[in-house]
Amino acid sequence: MEQINRVELRGLVGMVKRQEISGKKVARFTLATSSAFSDRNGNATIETQWHNVNAWEGKNITCLDEIRKGSKVQLTGRIRYSKFLGTDQAERFSTEILANKVKVIDSDESLQYEM
Repeated sequence: MEQINRVELRGLVGMVKRQEISGKKVARFTLATSSAFSDRNGNATIETQWHNVNAWEGKNITCLDEIRKGSKVQLTGRIRYSKFLGTDQAERFSTEILANKVKVIDSDESLQYEM
């Protein structure tokens, strides 16, 4: 049986942090994705999810300097779940996307919501 851990996201960038670690650039940013649907009463609703993304500069990721708050981004990657102890010694969990391909979308391309 083949196992797959793959995610594809297209959305708007929120916060961005850039670093250089051991000579390689990395961008850590949040990405908002939205889905549109009709609720029980038939009212149109848009639900937004926020994703934490880590993108390391490499073969398929050359646009880290172009990623800014409000940028439209499309990416593929994998999901990583982590468990750690907080400063209060309580167990905490985090979910992040490790990007392996990132593309900043031109402003002419729109993000469409399908109902």
